[in-house]
Amino acid sequence: MQEIRFHGRGGQGAVVGSETLAHAFFIEGKYVQAFPAFGVERRGAPVMAFCRVDDEPINLRNQIYEPDHVVVLDSSLLDTIDVTQGLKENGTVIINGRRATAYYREKISPKYRIFLVDAGGIAVEHRLGSITNPIVNTAILGAFSKATGLVSIGAVENAILEYVPVKREENRLAARAAYDLTVEI
Repeated sequence: MQEIRFHGRGGQGAVVGSETLAHAFFIEGKYVQAFPAFGVERRGAPVMAFCRVDDEPINLRNQIYEPDHVVVLDSSLLDTIDVTQGLKENGTVIINGRRATAYYREKISPKYRIFLVDAGGIAVEHRLGSITNPIVNTAILGAFSKATGLVSIGAVENAILEYVPVKREENRLAARAAYDLTVEI
């Protein structure tokens, strides 16, 4: 089983992102779960969402405390939250950010693989949200596909076209662009 934890801010699409990722895995014939962590639900507040995937039925019904992968939709969270808490050794951290790589290396232990993409810039380029509030969830899914290889970019694109409620083509193109631009640091 692979467990994924999303960290974002209210309004960035962390919940829809986790659900769309689960749908992509489902398209590839996997068993999935996706669910949010309930708490302060206001725009800009830190939020978490989760996704589980396995080749066998999933019977767990609890929050993910020791993820295999962490997805960070807003790199400013690195200053206030330990996004790697419980992350398994050699786990993957996928970050939406545009700062110099040294910043992320200072914040994240070298025992994890770090992948970086400017999902915010990609979202703005594809008219997903605004410059001050880009909606980065679909772009970050393209980065997840590239970083982990657990799900194909084709399945991610199909899930976006089937599941995302608005601007489906723009979201699909953003995921593809992020897939192409994601780098390991």
